[in-house]
This record gives sequence, structure tokens and C-alpha cells, in this order.
Amino acid sequence: MLARLFVKNVALISEADIEFDGGLNVLSGETGSGKSVILDSINFVLGCKADRTMIRYGENEALVRAEFILDSSSEAIKKLADYDIESDGAVIISRKLSLDGKGAIKINGNTVTASMLKNITQHLVDVHGQSEHFFLLSEENQLKVIDSLCGDTAVELKEKLSSEICEKKKCKNEITKLGGDEAERARKLDLLSFQISEIDGADLKSGEYEELRARRNVLANVEKIMSAINSARSILNEDGGCGDGLNSAARIMNQISGISDEYSQICTRLDILCTEVADVAETLTDVADSLTFDEAEAENIEDRLTLISALRKKYGKDEADILKFRDKAQEEYEALSDSAALIEKYTSEIEKHDENIFNLCKQLTELRKRASENFCNSVEIELKTLNIPNAKFGVRFNEYDKASANLLSANGSDEVSFEFSANKGEPLKPLNKVISGGEMSRFMLAIKTCLKDLNGISSYIFDEIDAGISGYTAATVAGKFKNIAKNTQIIAVSHLPQVCAASSAQFLIYKEEENGKTITRLKRLNENEKVQEIIRLTGGNATSEAARLNAKELILQFKN
Repeated sequence: MLARLFVKNVALISEADIEFDGGLNVLSGETGSGKSVILDSINFVLGCKADRTMIRYGENEALVRAEFILDSSSEAIKKLADYDIESDGAVIISRKLSLDGKGAIKINGNTVTASMLKNITQHLVDVHGQSEHFFLLSEENQLKVIDSLCGDTAVELKEKLSSEICEKKKCKNEITKLGGDEAERARKLDLLSFQISEIDGADLKSGEYEELRARRNVLANVEKIMSAINSARSILNEDGGCGDGLNSAARIMNQISGISDEYSQICTRLDILCTEVADVAETLTDVADSLTFDEAEAENIEDRLTLISALRKKYGKDEADILKFRDKAQEEYEALSDSAALIEKYTSEIEKHDENIFNLCKQLTELRKRASENFCNSVEIELKTLNIPNAKFGVRFNEYDKASANLLSANGSDEVSFEFSANKGEPLKPLNKVISGGEMSRFMLAIKTCLKDLNGISSYIFDEIDAGISGYTAATVAGKFKNIAKNTQIIAVSHLPQVCAASSAQFLIYKEEENGKTITRLKRLNENEKVQEIIRLTGGNATSEAARLNAKELILQFKN
């Protein structure tokens, strides 16, 4: 239950500290007094989107803190444990928002994100307002309501469905790896065969591309190379050239080589130079003799480079990568060629999974239909007590067979629609086509009365869902609230004197001026003040003894 709510600097509230009872807590007050601010504050601390306009004018920061007391086995406590947040049953949530848009959220002193907060608070509080009919009018949400009635059996069936669908997807993935269906596999085999033949036809050698580029560079520069070689040979071989000079120097030094070792070493070095120069000159001659330009060779090199470049773009950055690609393609080709038996095996398994999925869908449908029948009867009984004596309520299920069933959803193949009729003799029609606003409020209360023991929520908040109700129906609504509040805390904003009379804790929200500013205040009423509030709500005279007796009698109706 929500034990305490502290609000600071939210809208017209400067500061409010509210302690709630575990039963029926009712908030009342004049229109515009600020009842919605309290609910906005609760929604804010529960994780709803923050809006800086909620910060009180002249202040820099708004703060809301909510303190819950829960059973240690509750879903919220389990979710806290998932986030490594310790709790002995107490859950304290605080949320701040500043004018610069920055905020902070803490649970039991641990900083959490907004998504973490919502994951926890969805197990704490269920907020119902006049606009909740949008939730109930959604067919997707209607199916969720039905599933909440089916309990663990529905959960187990959905888990089995999920497992079967997962295994089915694995089989499909394996078939895809094997080339898909027969036509797809044939296309893949043709492509692989072409790729293998194309690479084999090129007869690649590792490093060939760079060798061809080097040879092309030589052929492109034959004239330049020949000119350089001839010039170098002339310098080395011609009369008076480098070679003659070195030989002359060697002969001269030989005349004195016997005088000392130093001169002898010089002579040796000159002899080596003479030999090296002669060898270089001979090499240049050989190169010059072999250097020719072959136009056919040049064309072949260009064609070969073009071919290898094309293969590199398709299959890899160099010849080694291309050859690896070829080997892998060959392996895949051989696997695909032998895959017919495997594909037949996986196809057979998919058919078995489809059969299992369909049977599970039918089981889930039967479970939902049984739960729906009991649920509809219970809702009709509640609606009759809420002064809709001829109410009829039903759940329509779509019909499906194996050919039309949705075999891909872990939620089953059902599509449902809530159908309603308020008048005798009128057929059931989709809820969103026939139900009025006043009927919707009572229909929603009937739903919540039937679901009160199923969802594990510790607190319900009702925002004026009793609007437009009066008289006998108002007393019935108050009785429903009190009945639900025996097991689940209720915090309700109401203008009905009957609901206020049924409350275990009555709060008055009012405005007053202080230092030239308007402030919203909240006060828990004692028994006498509660009587005065009921008189105000009935429009009676606050000084009339008859009005006081009438208010006290109304309170007595809901005692016990």
C-alpha cells in the first residue's frame, strides 16, 4: 500500500505530507481546488513523463516522495531484487525535477532510470481515470484482461508456444543456409558454379598481379631505359672513360705497391674497382641486348591485369583471398549438392512444429473461452448491481483453422472483442460502438471488482470514475469501493457523498491565500469534519441538525 506521500513545490502545492490508510482513502474538494495535482504528483513519482510546468512558480525544483509498505513476496519486491536493490518490505521512491529539465530518481537510496522505475511501479499501483475506457476499448488490451484470468496455465502454454516457434525458426534458418527451397537452391548452385569456373579459368598465381604491373612499367619505359643504359655504358667503356681511368690508376700504383703495405692495399682496391666496372658494363650490355618492346606482350599484360582486377573486386583483395573464396565456394557447392535430404528433414520438422503450435493455440483458445464465460457472467452480475439491469456482456473470438491460424505468435492465434448491450432485446455489439460515458464508468468498476484479486497490485487509484452517477447507483459504487478496499488499498477522487461516507480516511483539498500567493492544502478530516464535508457534497445546510443526522446515517450505512 501507499503509506505516505510527500509533495513539495508542485503546481499550487508548496508542501504536503499525506499519510494514507490501507483501506478506502477519499479526496474531495471544490472544483479547481487541486485534486488533480495530487494525482499528477503520484503519476510523476510512479514514472510518468515529467513536465517542467508542474514546478511551482518561483521555485527551482519539484520533489515527490512516495513510501510503500509491501508484502515481502510481492512482485515489486522481486523486481527490486532483480536490480540488486534491497528491501525489507518498505519501498521509498523519490523523484526530483528542476527548471533546467534535469531530474533524479531514487528507490531506497539507489539511483535508477525512468524505465527501471516504471518496471517496478507497474506492480505497485493501478491508476484508473475517466479516460481509462481507451485502454478497455483496445482489442489488444482486452486479450490481456482475458489472459490475466487464465493464470499460470496460460503462461505455461505461451512458454510452450514460444519454444515451438523458436525451434521452427531454427529449422527455417538451417534451410536458408542450405539454399532455401529447390528453386532458390538451384539459383545458388548456378551462381557458385559460375564463380568457381571464373576463378579456375583465370589460372591465378600468388603475387602475379604485382609482377605484371612491374613488367608493364618496364615496357612503358623501354626508350627511357635504353637511353640510360647506353649513356652509362659509354661512360664506363669508351676511350678515356671511367674504365680507362681506373686501369691507368691501377698500373701507376702497381709501380709502388712493393714499397709498403698501405700502397699494396690501395692497388688491390683499384683492381677490384676495375673488375667491378668491367662487370657492370658487361651486365648493362646484356640488359640492353635483352631489352625489346613486344606489342603483343604489352596487350596480354593489360588484358591479364584487367581480368585480375575484376576478380579482386568480386572475390578478394589479392590472389590469395580470391583462391580462398574459390575453395569456400567449392565447399558450399558440394554441401548444397548434397542438401536435398537435409532440407527434406528440416521441412518435415517444421510441419511437426506447425502442428504442435496449432494444437497449443487451440488449447489456449479453449482456456480463454472458459475463463471468458465465467468472467462475463461475473461482470453482468456486477453491472446489474450498478443499475444496468439488462446488461449483457460477452467476448467474441475469431474463428480460425490451421490454414488461417497465426503460427508465428507466442500469444496464440486469438483475436477477441468485448461486446456489450445495455438494453433488453438489443444484440451484443463491440464495446466501442455502443457504450456510453456513464455506462463506461460503471462497466470499468465492474471489471475492476471482478479482477481485484488477480493482479497482485497493492493500490488502486480512481480519478472521478464515479462522475455522472447518483442516487442508488452512487451507493452501490461506494459499496463496490469498500468491498475492493478490504483487500486492496484505494485512493479515490470523488464528489459523491456516498463514497465519502464509505471512506476509512477522508481528505479535503482546498485553496487559501498566503502572502499574496494561492496555495493548495490538504487536510485529513476527523469524524465531525467528515460529516460537514458530506453535508457540503449533498448541498445541505451546514447548520441544519437534519442535515447532520442525514450525513451520520449515510456513514452508518457503510460501517462494518
